[in-house]
Amino acid sequence: MTNQTNFLDRLFDAGLLIDTGVDGLYGRSGQFEDVISAFERLIDRFGGADGAEAIRFPPGMNRAYFETSGYMKSFPQLAGTVHSFCGNELDHMSLLKCMDADEDWSKEQKITDIVLTPAACYPLYPTIAKRGAIAAKGALFDLQSYCFRHEPSKDPARQQLFRMREYVCMGTQDHVTEFRQTWMDRGLKMMEAVGLPVEIDVANDPFFGRAGKMLANNQRDQNLKFELLIPITSTSNPTACMSFNYHQDAFGAKWGLNLEDGSVAHTACVGFGLERIALALFHHHGLDVNAWPEQVRKALWG
Repeated sequence: MTNQTNFLDRLFDAGLLIDTGVDGLYGRSGQFEDVISAFERLIDRFGGADGAEAIRFPPGMNRAYFETSGYMKSFPQLAGTVHSFCGNELDHMSLLKCMDADEDWSKEQKITDIVLTPAACYPLYPTIAKRGAIAAKGALFDLQSYCFRHEPSKDPARQQLFRMREYVCMGTQDHVTEFRQTWMDRGLKMMEAVGLPVEIDVANDPFFGRAGKMLANNQRDQNLKFELLIPITSTSNPTACMSFNYHQDAFGAKWGLNLEDGSVAHTACVGFGLERIALALFHHHGLDVNAWPEQVRKALWG
């Protein structure tokens, strides 16, 4: 039995995660949710005074926005689309016959105008672009959403539907890179407060295909993405629990995000994988939160 499945089985046995029969798709107990809520309050304590505008999008987004983002070109292996039955009564009869015969019943399923949100910030950029020019002082947003990535796994830290908390900064290059550095420093302090061993390392997104390898190498060479790593199911391959991303002016140019002086806005974001952080806490401090170190409990619950 691997460390991944062993930890997953322990989480199931403790009732913290609930098996749905699909790898990477789990129910969560009230205790698990309480840990996530407590950590989000810790995030608020570190970032709340920055004055970010809070926006909460649903876990589905406009397919036209999704297509414009270029996500399918870079990460087709992770994307999830919403399909629905769009047939007539005869088609329905055919569907029922297929189901009764245990055959493929999905032929009349057609893609809808909704796709599953791949990252909490994706719906934000077109939304803000519609507002007009961004103030010279920049703009800051606080997001949280369920996200979907199609990568079924026995690793409980690699879920298909999970929550991402993000802060997104828009402004000049200096403004957004300073924002990113501030959150890298904060991330280390936050994890120290909750007693988790971490390291920060340069990283890349999982771009698809041969051309994707060049994109990944460029991303690493330019230090555009860093990850805060915590051992959860492996010490040799720790899990990314926070990411710190500088997009340069890529999203600004794509969506027409401009500053008051007409220049293209640069953007950066910091993302917290909320389930992963909760799992890290359970892995390092035990499955009984009442037995966690007093310092950790105080940081989370006061």
